[in-house]
Amino acid sequence: MTYEGTGGAAARRRPGRGRALAAAQVALGWVALLWLLEVVDVASGHALDSFGIRPREASELVDVAPAAFVHFGFGHVAANSLPLLVLGFVAALGGLRRFFLACALIVVVDGLGVWLVAPAHTNTAGASGLIFGLFGFVVLSGFVERRPLGIVVGVLIAAYWGTSFLAGLSPTNEGVSWQGHLIGLAAGVAAAFVFRRPRPAPAIR
Repeated sequence: MTYEGTGGAAARRRPGRGRALAAAQVALGWVALLWLLEVVDVASGHALDSFGIRPREASELVDVAPAAFVHFGFGHVAANSLPLLVLGFVAALGGLRRFFLACALIVVVDGLGVWLVAPAHTNTAGASGLIFGLFGFVVLSGFVERRPLGIVVGVLIAAYWGTSFLAGLSPTNEGVSWQGHLIGLAAGVAAAFVFRRPRPAPAIR
């Protein structure tokens, strides 16, 4: 006898296409939201910049999450758009609930870390902490879950973007929150373990 789950292989292929479509919609929607917020920011005289994180001020703790959606100009948004689109899509393929939980963990941990360790008299905002987190999450997930396809995807992403991400961790980059990048990366690695999926049971014939 064969136990392959309800609907068999053909039924599994259709949900796979639906999962990819949902992941693409989430990634595109997230990036579109960032551009929309920057349009609002510019139109309002950069009023949204106040949602950045100013370190070690108690009143700024409410901005830990919003800061990940605010940027300092269209160039800032543009630099974050492609990696967020690609990494967000790949991460969301593993399930939207898991994706949003991982993003929430990364954003909160990264925001709190920036609040604690960023240099005094700075204002930190942008999706790059989340992007570094998603990089760590995507690269590690396949290894943590022992999924061959996930390992291949992680290796390819690390090979393509690894050098750029390592450069983003350099303390010599002026005007760039390398602390936020490092904390985001660590949070993404942690998320790969916290939200790892159980390995699928083998089909029995």
